[in-house]
Parts: sequence; structure tokens; C-alpha cells
Amino acid sequence: MDYAYVTGSTSPKEQFMARFLPNEDPFTLEDQLKILGNDELLDFWEESQMLDRYLEPAEHEEAPSLHYENAILNELRLRYSLGQI
Repeated sequence: MDYAYVTGSTSPKEQFMARFLPNEDPFTLEDQLKILGNDELLDFWEESQMLDRYLEPAEHEEAPSLHYENAILNELRLRYSLGQI
């Protein structure tokens, strides 16, 4: 189905925006952590702790930073086991 038919617009910018959702990231958090250096990884952990101050989880949810913290700890364990730290 043609984008112009659906939206009534033929703007190239709008066509591009329709094909790619801005919030979709092709890389998982774990993949992104692998490319960070040790200092950058620790900086990211420190910044992720601030999430708890700004985002309040619902009563049944875990703290927002917990997912990041677990992923960072797993990456640090992997690097340690490989002798990279």
C-alpha cells in the first residue's frame, strides 16, 4: 500500500518517519554495553542510578535502574572472567 494513499501526504520526510519508528533501537542494552570501555560503563551505571529519582515505578514494578544495573553487572562479570578487568 502506498504511503501517500494512506496519509494523503507525499512529503519525503513524512515517508521516512513512517518507515522508521523513532523509539525502536536495533541494538539491545546488552549489545550497547559491550562497546563501552570500563570507565564509560561505570559512568553509565552511575547515571542509571539517577533514574530512580526521576521515574517512580508502579507498586508492582521494580525500580527503573534495576534492569540497567543487572545488565551492567553481567557485563562486568563477563569482562572479569575474560581477564579484561
